[in-house]
Amino acid sequence: MPELLEALMVISFGLSWPANILKLYRSRTTKGVSIFFYTCIFLGYLCGIAAKHMLGSLTYVLFFYYLNAAMVLTGIVFYFRNARLDKEAEAAGASEVSQKQ
Repeated sequence: MPELLEALMVISFGLSWPANILKLYRSRTTKGVSIFFYTCIFLGYLCGIAAKHMLGSLTYVLFFYYLNAAMVLTGIVFYFRNARLDKEAEAAGASEVSQKQ
């Protein structure tokens, strides 16, 4: 029963990641996004994965830890893509302003 409850916890956390990843992909900006938050969550999943391996608790629950960590890592990748897009947009905006002057 504890394993089932843990699986439900990790699955519940994981349900929000696909929508979050889609939002990051579509928004094309880092505004309102915290890389610190993503990093903390990712490290938390890595610690959970490490604990499972250290305890030898290699059950189906571990799959959900890996799945969630992969989704958070995808969010981190999109964060850095969006940061690059923000810089490009800023540079394009700055060059437009200098051309008008």
